[in-house]
Amino acid sequence: MKEFRSRYSGKLAWFHVASLGEYEQAKPVIEALKKQNSEIGILVSFFSPSGYEPALKKPHPLVDFVTYLPLDRRSWAQEFVRLVNPSSAFFVKYDLWYHHLEALRKFGVPHYLISASFRPNQPYFRWYGGFFKSMLESFNWIFTQNQPSLDLLNTIAVTNASRSGDTRFDRVWATAKHAKSFPEISHWINGRPTVVVGSAWQEDMDLILPLIEAHLDYVWIIAPHDLSPEPMDRWAKQLSVKSVTYSKWAPESQASILFIDNIGMLSSLYQFAKIAYVGGGFGKGLHNILEPLGFGIPVIFGKVKNVSKFPESIQSQHQGCGFEVNSPEDLLNVFDRLEQAEIYQKATFAAQEWVSANVGAADRVMQKVQELTPLS
Repeated sequence: MKEFRSRYSGKLAWFHVASLGEYEQAKPVIEALKKQNSEIGILVSFFSPSGYEPALKKPHPLVDFVTYLPLDRRSWAQEFVRLVNPSSAFFVKYDLWYHHLEALRKFGVPHYLISASFRPNQPYFRWYGGFFKSMLESFNWIFTQNQPSLDLLNTIAVTNASRSGDTRFDRVWATAKHAKSFPEISHWINGRPTVVVGSAWQEDMDLILPLIEAHLDYVWIIAPHDLSPEPMDRWAKQLSVKSVTYSKWAPESQASILFIDNIGMLSSLYQFAKIAYVGGGFGKGLHNILEPLGFGIPVIFGKVKNVSKFPESIQSQHQGCGFEVNSPEDLLNVFDRLEQAEIYQKATFAAQEWVSANVGAADRVMQKVQELTPLS
C-alpha cells in the first residue's frame, strides 16, 4: 500500500466489497464516478479470495489497485485508512467493519453504503442491535436496492438513506448492449430455439435432463457451476442426444448440447437464449438471474431456500418475467407455458420493462453523493 500511494498521490476513492458479486455491483458506480472525475484513483478491497483472485487476474481498466482488507482491529484499520488516505469510501451491500468505519469517521472521510439490501432478521433490527445500528448511522448516506430495505431502516429511525435501486441492473444492461460476439455459436445455432442454462448444479440438472429429452427440437448451452469434466461427462451419458464441451467443439458439430467448460462467456451467452434457466436456487444461493433478464428473456430457477437474501427472485415473479420451479414436473409445465406465444411475449415485455425501469442506479448514487460531498 505504501508503494502504491508513493506512486499515486492524488485523490482516491476506496471501494470495499465482500466478493465477486459485490464487485459487479460496485463497477457501475466506479464507472459513473470516473465520468465525473477522470483523475480520481480507484482502490478496491476484498474480503474473499473468490473476489480478489479473479479481480487480480483480470484487472478492470478503471481500477488502479486491488487488495485484501485487513482484519477489523482498531490499530490495523486506522493504519489502513491512514495509508490509503481516501477522499471518499464506498461499502457495497452488506460487508461492514466497525473499526474501519470508525477510522473513516476519525479521519473525516465521507463514506457511503451502496446497493444495500436488508432483512428483518438481521442484527440491525433486533432488540440487541444498538451496536450494529451505530455502523449504519455512521454513513453519510445509505443507498438501498429496494423499498422494503428503506422501510426497515425507517423502523429504527435511520434516515440518512434513499432508494437508488440495484446497480446490478446497470451492469447487466451494459453487458446486454455490448455483449461479446460469438459468430461460431450463432452459426451452430442457425436460428433454432435455444435454452441457456447458467451456473447449473446437480440439483438443477436433475430437473433439466428430463426437460431436454422432452424438447429435442431445442439446442442447449449449459454452463455448469463446477467446471471439472466429471459432472459434464456424467450428464452427457444420461442424454439420448449428442453433446460436446466448448474446449473440444467445432462449429460444424452435430451436437445439440454445448457444455461451457470455461469462465467468462456466460453473461454474453444469454444473447442466444429464447429462455434461460439459472442455477443455485436449490443450494447455497441463487446465481445472477438479472443477467438473462438484461437481454429481455424470461428466466426459470429452482425454489430458493432463503428468499430474503435474493429479493430479485420474488420481485421477478411479481413482475412476470421470473418463474420458480421445485420439480421436473414444475419445470416442464412452466416451459410448456412459455412456449405459448402470448405468455412468452408478456414475459419478455415484463423483463424489458423491469430492467429499463431500474437502469440508472449508479447515476442516482453519484448525483446524491455530489450533493452531499462533491468529489471533483
